[in-house]
Amino acid sequence: MEPRYFHPETIEEALSLALKYKGECKFLSGGTDLLVQMRRGGVLPTYIINIGGIRDQSYIRYDEQEGLRIGPLTTIHSMEASSIIREKFSILAEAVSHMGTVQVRNRATIGGSLCNASPSADPAPPLMVLDSRVKIISGCGERVVPMEDFFTGPGQTVVGSDEMLAEIQVPKLMPQSSGVYLRQTTRKALDLAIVGVAVRVTMDDDVLRDVRIALGAVAPKPIRAKGAEEILKGSEITNDLLEKAGQRASDESSPIDDVRGSADYRRKIVKVFVMRAIKQAVENIRPHTIG
Repeated sequence: MEPRYFHPETIEEALSLALKYKGECKFLSGGTDLLVQMRRGGVLPTYIINIGGIRDQSYIRYDEQEGLRIGPLTTIHSMEASSIIREKFSILAEAVSHMGTVQVRNRATIGGSLCNASPSADPAPPLMVLDSRVKIISGCGERVVPMEDFFTGPGQTVVGSDEMLAEIQVPKLMPQSSGVYLRQTTRKALDLAIVGVAVRVTMDDDVLRDVRIALGAVAPKPIRAKGAEEILKGSEITNDLLEKAGQRASDESSPIDDVRGSADYRRKIVKVFVMRAIKQAVENIRPHTIG
């Protein structure tokens, strides 16, 4: 049986439909994830609420006080091409540039990508290390959730069946900060990441004042490597310290064996990428800091 489609023109209308058909409906934006899942039989909603036509939900705004704001219907291509994101949040521009083909990036939306909640989704680790938040709305009001608490498992998020992701909020970067995203694939850049590592460091002279490390594709959901972060915080960076942090991040991951790579291989890549990304981020701020 084919699902019934609705095409609301406003957020209020979409939320009203979601409440009415709670548990039986799915939101559709770009369709690059949901339609594929439906063809494979993995998702078979009775009702589909196509929110792609709702106006004013595609935007990229930056303010020196509030930081970056991204609307849920903003396409991946728009984020990749945004001068604001490229200049102020290059780690995010780098991540989204790897998402599928040009055709996919032209259709896929950031809200749809996040709500699909793939453990290997490229935007998730960078958004986590940038201390991003998501605004979630329903007919009863709104709430703001840290990105690191947004994912609950493969294909699962904290967004309820009568709720909608309404905005991604990224705070302004502190001075002397830099972010780096590295990914490993099996064959080519368009493949899903088998390991994704995002880091963001903030320096105070030669000391790591703050560090964020997030890992993708090596756990049931994107995760923070908080143990590795604590090893680095408040210290001057050395090769020995990088080695310890990389190993700790590897220990914090919980990858699986699959056709794209073994769990042991993924753990090794996590260690190497964490060391490499931290070193690169530090060098972006203070060249020649690490001997």
